[in-house]
Amino acid sequence: MNVLKNYYKIGLIALFITFTSCKMLAPVENIEKPELPVAFVDSKDTINSSAIKWKSFFSDKNLQSLIDTALTNNIDLQMTLQDIEIARNDIRIKKGLLLPTVSGGLAVGTEKVGRYTSTGAGDASTDITPGHAVPETLNDFSLGIRASWEVDIWKKLRNSKKAAATRYLATVEGKNFVVTNLVAEIANSYYELLSLDNQFDVIKETIQLQKNALEIVKVQKDAARVTLLGVRKYEAEVLNSESLEFDIKQQIKENENKINFLLGRYPQAIVRDKTVFESQVPTQINSGIPSQLLANRPDIKQAELELFATKCDVKAAQAEFYPSFSISGGLGFQAFKPSFLFTTPESLAYSLLGELTAPLINRNAIKAEFNKAKAYQVQAMYNYQKTILNGYVEVSNELSNIKNLEQLYALKRKEVEVLNSSITISNDLFRSSKADYFEVLMTQRDALSSKLELIETKKRQFNAVVNVYKALGGGWN
Repeated sequence: MNVLKNYYKIGLIALFITFTSCKMLAPVENIEKPELPVAFVDSKDTINSSAIKWKSFFSDKNLQSLIDTALTNNIDLQMTLQDIEIARNDIRIKKGLLLPTVSGGLAVGTEKVGRYTSTGAGDASTDITPGHAVPETLNDFSLGIRASWEVDIWKKLRNSKKAAATRYLATVEGKNFVVTNLVAEIANSYYELLSLDNQFDVIKETIQLQKNALEIVKVQKDAARVTLLGVRKYEAEVLNSESLEFDIKQQIKENENKINFLLGRYPQAIVRDKTVFESQVPTQINSGIPSQLLANRPDIKQAELELFATKCDVKAAQAEFYPSFSISGGLGFQAFKPSFLFTTPESLAYSLLGELTAPLINRNAIKAEFNKAKAYQVQAMYNYQKTILNGYVEVSNELSNIKNLEQLYALKRKEVEVLNSSITISNDLFRSSKADYFEVLMTQRDALSSKLELIETKKRQFNAVVNVYKALGGGWN
């Protein structure tokens, strides 16, 4: 009795130490969202372009077709969908841990024990039936079911399941974020392709103008009004422009291949209408208010869900310090001969065990696991804050970019108009010997550069609109 009392006291002391030490280990509770500004710009209008579905946002039918194909075939997106499937099955695993484990089995064995053992001596003096002693070699046949169940007193298993379910939702948001980026990347690459097509046309037109001017210079040279140097200068300028033509061709090819890669297919021609680039005006964007980013951007929602999942992980790790209670048992038939297997009640066998266990020696390892889970939670908290801050900065940058590009495009357009008229004037002056060939040459060169810059600026306008649409959280729906 004294021994039992001592064990009882030791058990109480162990449980007391377990509970009191766990109070010192608690999850991180003070998780605050960053304070967002009330507006991106002066307007506080809540209308937000991210609510527009991508098929309505991009009116170009060719671009819509490319995005549709990518959403079906893109390899990165297919890999992300498998992440969702992995997370879905993880929920099933965690859910299964909450339920009793039941297994059935059939066992066959044989055993011979030593005669001079307690078991052997007992068997030798025992008759199975009157006049029939227990055989020295004893077979063992058993058939039955076994069950075990950990009673989730401290919600360890439920918190693990909740973490898995939250991570499943996070993978869905992760997929949405992949879609948003994919749609934006295809749109930007498409507008890049259209701009290259238009640059290619401008270079071809310029080459033709330069060749015409070269013929005039040759005539002037024959008339001794210019030297051979002027002819050579114009020939060099034509060759330089022709080299630009091949450079643009290579860029077009690489851009087509990039789009095909995003679409998950081998290189082929990209169907497009290059006149759309000139006629289409970049879509107007309504940015709404910064707080809408929390609900609209998939990466912010994913980071928030990951943060909640780590909090559940910490609670599950904390529960490892507490005693666990499990119930196990079995029911079946057992006999040394198959003919006796279903003879009841003699062959009926059952067991039932309730077990309460608490960690004592390995507490440092459990504490390390808890601290690791807590560190992951803090890391997820900072990642959440960083994602929100990054979202705001992206929108702010692109809104500013759109505004400045509007001014830049207007100035570049005027510059092109001025230089186009300068080409005509310089040619007329050259024919009447009031300007030299160098002035004509430089005017044509400046006009080409200005036209290419105008096309590049318009492409940047399209890209800025696409990027702010993505930054606001649009494109995944």
